[in-house]
Amino acid sequence: MDEDTQATLPGHAAAERATGERAPQRWVQGWRRIMLGAGMLVYPCLTAVAVNDNVSGAALVAGYAVVGAFCLCFVLTATAMVRGRRRQVLLLLAVMSALFLAALPFAHENAFYLATVVVSFVAVLRRRHATRVTAAATLAALLVPWAVPAWHTGPGTFQALALLFTVLTTGAFAEIATTNQALVAARAEVARLASEAERNRIARDLHDLLGHSLTAITVKSRLAQRLAAKDLDQSLAEMAAVESLSRQALADVRAAVTGYRDVTLAGELARGRELLRAAGVVADLPTSTDPVATQDGELFGWVVREGLTNVVRHARADRCTVTVTGSSVEIRDDGTGADGRTDGAAGGGGTGEGSGIGKGLRGLRERVAAAGGTVEAGPLSPRGWRLLVTVPPGARHGRAPARKGTT
Repeated sequence: MDEDTQATLPGHAAAERATGERAPQRWVQGWRRIMLGAGMLVYPCLTAVAVNDNVSGAALVAGYAVVGAFCLCFVLTATAMVRGRRRQVLLLLAVMSALFLAALPFAHENAFYLATVVVSFVAVLRRRHATRVTAAATLAALLVPWAVPAWHTGPGTFQALALLFTVLTTGAFAEIATTNQALVAARAEVARLASEAERNRIARDLHDLLGHSLTAITVKSRLAQRLAAKDLDQSLAEMAAVESLSRQALADVRAAVTGYRDVTLAGELARGRELLRAAGVVADLPTSTDPVATQDGELFGWVVREGLTNVVRHARADRCTVTVTGSSVEIRDDGTGADGRTDGAAGGGGTGEGSGIGKGLRGLRERVAAAGGTVEAGPLSPRGWRLLVTVPPGARHGRAPARKGTT
């Protein structure tokens, strides 16, 4: 199942899928822990064999009792770690350290296999001190057998190497586990950010799409009312156009939600010309979009849609001019309704209709900024308003062509 399909799943289904994906990870991670723990039990077994070789009678029983108690503490420590009982783990490690010391008279140099288990836990729990503890334990495993003449042995080279490499392996496993957890957390954060970005995209697209369509419907409805008493046929034609616009608005909303909308500069110029005509505004719009690069056609289409919608809704203009070049699109009107046509970046958001315009300009700025362009919006002297969007050639060539459904 691809990501787009997964994003459309109902909430409970998506949750079940996410749970299903995490369950194998927990299962595999649990088996890894069990295998690592089972492998560590080899060292108490080696110590028990050494007890049998070095002592007999009551001392043999005492030695086995010490090794058995160590194994029991090991299982309890591993269980406490899984359950997050840190203080209990530290207490058990202290007991295991004491049992290691108690095993020295029975297992001699091979008792350091028990120290290997203890230091491995320290390497996982106390990473800041792991290097010092490992070095000290390795030296002890190497020198103590040589320093005790009664054991009749030289340096504990094999025991020291076993301790060193086992602790290094355990520490590496712990680092990998920590990194995997960080990656899982990062993946969850990326998914959350992607979901938030998609919600913002849908909100912005709905504002732009419905703002234009509903404005056109309102204008044409008023025109049809005025024509009803004078020219019934023309009034009916305008109402038919209202129906067509309503259907198109519904299709646009569905397209925006699914992420596959088709906004082109040529299409928006054609719709804008009809919208301005219905509003009684003289339209001076280009008849060709040839200068505009293909990858900028959708962006400039959004600019024309937003700009002309604002002209009709707020400008109270008599004339509107759109100028298109290869790197810019400019919309000018001679209206007097400049109040409230700014966003936060241009000098205040306003309230009521003004806040709607401000939100539209903010959304437009986001689109243009994502394309590497700039937006200029402000009043003209002595009257009117100017909206200019520029996308420098360097920014245009430095990005990939726009894909349907992205902004």
